[in-house]
Amino acid sequence: MKDAFHCVSPKSTDQFKKYYHLRWQILRKPYGQVLGSEKDDYENVSFHQMVLDSNKKVVAVGRIHCLNINQNIAQIRFMAVHNHYVNKGIGREILVNLEMYANNNNIKKIILHSRLSAIGFYLKNGYKKIKKTHILYNQIHHWLMQKELK
Repeated sequence: MKDAFHCVSPKSTDQFKKYYHLRWQILRKPYGQVLGSEKDDYENVSFHQMVLDSNKKVVAVGRIHCLNINQNIAQIRFMAVHNHYVNKGIGREILVNLEMYANNNNIKKIILHSRLSAIGFYLKNGYKKIKKTHILYNQIHHWLMQKELK
């Protein structure tokens, strides 16, 4: 039987707890980072998305926040898909929802800092690679990417 997936915005305290835990588990824990390192100062002003499997387990997450309201620029951060669910279209579903949110809020450009392993995903989804930016935890190279919205 094929897994049924559902993309939603976390609402309850329990949903956010599971959402942040997956972010930490995939993006921070492998690099020895503590719980809490998966959050930043933009959490309360961001639009969050998560994908639940048929058992209501969080299997993917992502978020977008406005960087400059006058220039209509937003940033996507903390995209993560559980290893068992990669290449099932789940990341794309989150990305499409984040972009729809941006369009609905008059955002004209989205930027993000992609890990090397995710560049191909973003290129397939219309993002352009701009330049190398920072190295996180002295080991994770990032590239600035952007997409102009219509």
